[in-house]
Amino acid sequence: MTTERIDWISRPAGPLTGEITVPGDKSISHRAIMLASLADGDSRIDGFLEGEDTRATAAIFAKMGVRIDSPSPSRRIVHGVGLHGLAAPDGVLDCGNAGTGMRLLAGLLAGQAFDTTLTGDASLRKRPMRRVIEPLSAMGARIDAEPGGLPPLHIHGRSNLHGVDYELPVASAQVKSAVLLAGLYADGETVVREPHPTRDYTERMLAAFGWPIGFEPGRARLPGGHRLRATDIVVPADFSSAAFFLVAASIIPGSHLLLRAVGLNPRRTGLLDALRLMGADIREHDTREQGGERVADLEVRHAPLHGIEVPVELVPDMIDEFPILFVAAAAARGTTTVRGAAELRVKESDRIAMMATGLAALGVRIAETPDGAIIEGGRIGGGEVDSATDHRIAMSFVVAAAIADAPVRIHDCANVATSFPGFAELARACGLDVEAAE
Repeated sequence: MTTERIDWISRPAGPLTGEITVPGDKSISHRAIMLASLADGDSRIDGFLEGEDTRATAAIFAKMGVRIDSPSPSRRIVHGVGLHGLAAPDGVLDCGNAGTGMRLLAGLLAGQAFDTTLTGDASLRKRPMRRVIEPLSAMGARIDAEPGGLPPLHIHGRSNLHGVDYELPVASAQVKSAVLLAGLYADGETVVREPHPTRDYTERMLAAFGWPIGFEPGRARLPGGHRLRATDIVVPADFSSAAFFLVAASIIPGSHLLLRAVGLNPRRTGLLDALRLMGADIREHDTREQGGERVADLEVRHAPLHGIEVPVELVPDMIDEFPILFVAAAAARGTTTVRGAAELRVKESDRIAMMATGLAALGVRIAETPDGAIIEGGRIGGGEVDSATDHRIAMSFVVAAAIADAPVRIHDCANVATSFPGFAELARACGLDVEAAE
């Protein structure tokens, strides 16, 4: 995993132009490796994200006896071992920085016949896992954690899992997915209900692998006692990675950018709706289905943005995109208010606090609230900001610097490789001015 300290310098930039393709969707790549490993037969995954998080997930299944071939970059051939074919690993399983990987694996491993221990890097070991442990425990899982529900997680095998009808107290696709993956090994039926619909990647992919799952926005129902059949998956470009370029081209005068084959899962694109409410000029072309997911080419032109009160109903569908939304708000005319986003405080960092601190250091008027922020658009100055080793914060400040009065130094950017390898190179190719600091 990435341990080297890397700072970036990002400078004011001219118009962004051209066509780009961002890497494959991280959420789908994680799930594709997991379900292909548990399927009967061989599955091919095209568009796999070559990031550290997703490679960590693949390495975990290799340690449990799954052969995964890499014939070329972004392609994997997974030789599935079946639902009960995983082998006990030799040693702990390292998820790196992948919160998605750890939470989903907690559900999947709860149904195995052997004990496992999940750990991660220093950032991941600070992320709470109790909200996954509690529903899994209600299904009969036995999971030990550090005080406060923190990793490492020791998951006891040979547990007799049973289906539950579980209502999530807070909308979370990761918790929902952990319960559903445990449900593959449970007696009876597992039902998950959500206060607000979240992304349905797990449900869609389970169906693609042949499991008879029923789902609709806000609810999923999964019977136990079936098998997964190998299938081929095409991973669309990651909307969360595209988001940085959508905002950059929106706020940098003269920009006109085309992003190819971006995944537009309706439970993922809240930022698109929010940006359009702010006045962004983003158009969809060649909308199609790819690997069971809706994708389109996104054309974005510079447009003056104005502040809005972000509709609360959009929050679950843009929870990973709030750092870059804060940058759009700082560039907009007027005030933007975010509420209902307390989930941001338990991501790779406390993203509300870190974005508020960083933007304030660049001269932006921003006030934190318990579940969001109030951001006054206007001038962005130069200076230094801390990413707290959070990949999305680091990339967001690269975009903020593009319209700043002076360069911005961004500390601790190495973890960008967990989700977006090659970000700096692609950013420079379309017109951003970012480089590693001396």
